[in-house]
Amino acid sequence: MKKTLLKAIEDRSAKIGVVGLGYVGLPLLIEFARGGFPTLGLDVDEEKTRALKAGRSYIRHIGDDAIAPLFTGDAARADATTDFARCSECDAILICVPTPLTRHREPDLSYVRQTAESIAPHLRPGQLIVLESTTYPGTTEEVLVPALEQNSRVQTGRDLWIAYSPEREDPNNKDYTTATIPKVVGGLDPDSLEVALALYGTVIRRTVPVSSCRSAEATKLMENIFRSVNIALVNELKTVFTDMDIDIWEVIGAAATKPFGFMPFQPGPGLGGHCIPIDPFYLTWKAREYGRATRFIELAGEINTAMPDYVVQRTVQALNAQEKPVKNSRILLVGLAYKPNVDDDRESPTYRLWEAFETLGARVDYFDPYCPVVRPSREHARFAGRPSVAWDAIAANHYDAVVIATAHGNVDHNALPALAGLVVDTRGACPPADNVVKA
Repeated sequence: MKKTLLKAIEDRSAKIGVVGLGYVGLPLLIEFARGGFPTLGLDVDEEKTRALKAGRSYIRHIGDDAIAPLFTGDAARADATTDFARCSECDAILICVPTPLTRHREPDLSYVRQTAESIAPHLRPGQLIVLESTTYPGTTEEVLVPALEQNSRVQTGRDLWIAYSPEREDPNNKDYTTATIPKVVGGLDPDSLEVALALYGTVIRRTVPVSSCRSAEATKLMENIFRSVNIALVNELKTVFTDMDIDIWEVIGAAATKPFGFMPFQPGPGLGGHCIPIDPFYLTWKAREYGRATRFIELAGEINTAMPDYVVQRTVQALNAQEKPVKNSRILLVGLAYKPNVDDDRESPTYRLWEAFETLGARVDYFDPYCPVVRPSREHARFAGRPSVAWDAIAANHYDAVVIATAHGNVDHNALPALAGLVVDTRGACPPADNVVKA
């Protein structure tokens, strides 16, 4: 069976299934389809599958021109469906589903389990199953494999090859794409590793084999914990340097001129996105099983989580200096997405700011050209449907304070000090001015 699959991968006749068509799964599916493989996208969201089949994208930085040639016309190589029975058609199934935290900051692997239970009855001998979702070391062996075996007639190690390869997607990064970011791969056994490396090696420039699924899972967590800890460091330094009347962004820029021993990280109003605010706590949770306390991870989490409150405090102080109470003040939040130049608002600290200002009695609007309307979500249902104000309306609305939460490249932040009584800059986006406060 292995030789048959390897041959199908080599001649690109193997059918590749991708489960979860979000910011990770869709770019991966596109890469395999462009590489000449027949591909099948699977998702529980019918709106996504309908859009793809019509040649439309629902992710802003992925244009329709990237979708239409693959999903429509006589030369189409991709299809999309909500019917998980079609997993039987696939020679490889790549799982790219969310792994959030529960309200108690514990791993929520329900999406992984539900996916395994959905595809398991339709599996057949000779398939490769790869988990790409970020998770704690041991998930592939302890969660995915049992769920597959309990709900199907196939067995891993005999009928299926199992691997773990962590996603490293960075939406709208112009320098690194799915194909050019090295791919770490760990297999449940040597044959699984060989097959997974062969598959990814066809469309990804460099693959990096590691000794096990657990090592691959740990690699992803190390990458994100490294970022979380260093962002917490600069966030803490920001509060100290601000009290000293020192611009943290000037200091970082100067320090970054050192050609060795320093790597710049940028402070902000808090962490956002599906990775950095969440993934480190997967290891914290798992470490307890081994009687280990992850003090660095937890301290970094405390510092980063406190940043929205610090921004609110700085805003209140600046309004007080202008003899304006925050209650009934009009506040504009600039940037709803969690990072520049994307429409991804998952875990965005802007929502924390929004909630805090409204709790204090302020009247809050937001402006974001990438997020024209707040999408429904479990965490921020109260804001769903709220529209972004128009840029031309900012001056007319006479905002008491404008808070720059995300610095999109297509927004003229230099113009904001002239449009409002106060600008609170959490991103170092504005030049110094009498009414600009860094936070």
